Amino acid sequence: MITINEENDGMRAIFEGRLDTPAAVKAQQEITPLLESADKTIILDCTNLEYISSSGLRLFLTIRKETGAKGGKVIIENINEELRKVFMMTGFFNLFEIRNA
Repeated sequence: MITINEENDGMRAIFEGRLDTPAAVKAQQEITPLLESADKTIILDCTNLEYISSSGLRLFLTIRKETGAKGGKVIIENINEELRKVFMMTGFFNLFEIRNA
């Protein structure tokens, strides 16, 4: 599940549960507000995200590609140890700014 909130300088998407293939397909439609605000800072808050599949990673890449094209920036916050391992293995750790608040 994704909750999207507008913030002062951009948007925050809060991911919860599992971002597996079915969830990522559903999320693809839900991220439209993020893509429309791709010229701003977009924070992907993973505090409550337990799992991410390759489809979920692709969703993050889509957001990154759109913000890159429009001059915005993506920050991923609060990944757990499991997600950290996935990000390290896939090279995502080097593609995104990752912060743990």
